[in-house]
Amino acid sequence: MDHIRLTDPPQEPEQGAGPPEGEKQEGESGQLQASEPDLTYKNGAEVARGGVLGFFIGLAVIVPGVSGSTVAIIFKLYEKLLYALGNIVKKFKKCVRFLLPIAAGLLIGFVLGFLAIQKLIDISPFTVIGLFAGLMLGAFPAVYDEIKGEKKTPPRLLLFLLGLLVPVAIALISVYGTEGAGSLKHLNAGHYILFLLLGYLVAVTQIVPGLSATALLMAFGYFTPIMQSVHLSYWQEDPAVFAVYACLAVGFLLGLVTFSKLLTTIFAKWRKGAFFLIVGLSLGSIVTMFFNPDVCAVYESWGTQLNVLDLVLGLVLFVVGVVIAYLFVKYERKKSNMSDIIHRK
Repeated sequence: MDHIRLTDPPQEPEQGAGPPEGEKQEGESGQLQASEPDLTYKNGAEVARGGVLGFFIGLAVIVPGVSGSTVAIIFKLYEKLLYALGNIVKKFKKCVRFLLPIAAGLLIGFVLGFLAIQKLIDISPFTVIGLFAGLMLGAFPAVYDEIKGEKKTPPRLLLFLLGLLVPVAIALISVYGTEGAGSLKHLNAGHYILFLLLGYLVAVTQIVPGLSATALLMAFGYFTPIMQSVHLSYWQEDPAVFAVYACLAVGFLLGLVTFSKLLTTIFAKWRKGAFFLIVGLSLGSIVTMFFNPDVCAVYESWGTQLNVLDLVLGLVLFVVGVVIAYLFVKYERKKSNMSDIIHRK
């Protein structure tokens, strides 16, 4: 006697269609694993997005609280970025093609940040920080979208709280816990191991939204010495500083590859829980943009003479930054929704 089928038979996938990007699929071992994201740029606009992402990653090394990873989340490039960095050895050509525009933007952002933004911070730090803090706050809804509608379980709320406290703790250490700037001279083997670790940690700040490379280096007392060392006269006087750069670079590259791989694995298994942590980190980093050594020095100077122009301009630019970033987030949401509708059809 024939059995009656009570469920619909599994539908055959359309020819040439793979699993939706970011969805999990069955591996040969029988375990669920993340599908490989599409790393190809479809047009010039997507290439430009990669460049803008890199630009903000480059700026993040200079401006406290700026997060290139937040921009990656807005552009829906975050998990692609993690995958490309974590698999650059295994799938070199494909990953390098995806990373090239990002690397170019990173270089431009770092150079511009070092030559222009850092100078502006020296002249009027509250004004510059106000603008970038506004941009990060306006972009925050894009990060929150990742957990919107999710159950707020105690473990997830604990992850959110942990994320909120980490950048605040780093900021507190950078302001109160350091005994002045470190030195790049008369170094021993222990110092070079420290610079390898610092390079690794700086890489982590670039791929985890909400962590600041600037605040981290300030917390260790090496931000100002490193920035001041990037000068021809300094190099001529103390060429040994290139060994410091080499340690930072090696640690940075190791951090990008290994930590990106780790985060890709974490997202494949605990994506929503991880984003509760990231949302906390992002919110905490916005708070700390108004609490770091540069801005605290401004507050102290205001104790004797308030700079009304700096204060007003900083607040105005903060509002402008919020509006611009939020309008862009709304545009990206609308574009993403239209793309989903077209994909379903």
